[in-house]
Amino acid sequence: MNVLIVSCGSYVSQGYGCPGEWKCFKAARDREGNFKDYDSVNVVGFLTCECPGRSLIPNIGCVKKNVDFDVIHLSTCMVNAWPACPYRDVDELAKKITEKFGVKVVKGTHDYA
Repeated sequence: MNVLIVSCGSYVSQGYGCPGEWKCFKAARDREGNFKDYDSVNVVGFLTCECPGRSLIPNIGCVKKNVDFDVIHLSTCMVNAWPACPYRDVDELAKKITEKFGVKVVKGTHDYA
């Protein structure tokens, strides 16, 4: 399964409860959390959504032109952000991504604390 991971740039760069992408990569490598049902996982890209999120859809499009992916995982820090993102509703974002690119969007990457 070719996976593109999208994370919250504020959580990753500012340390708001997420020490960085290593948890997402570990879960993908070990097929844990939201990756557990895949036979194999190949992370083909890692994007961060930067406030206010305007460039995320175009950036996913740039990746899609150059790298094929089967599914997009919105990172656990993006899905469970508290306080919630003031710019994007996660469910609405997942819907827009699916409509635009025709791929499944999974909300979450790992179950680690």
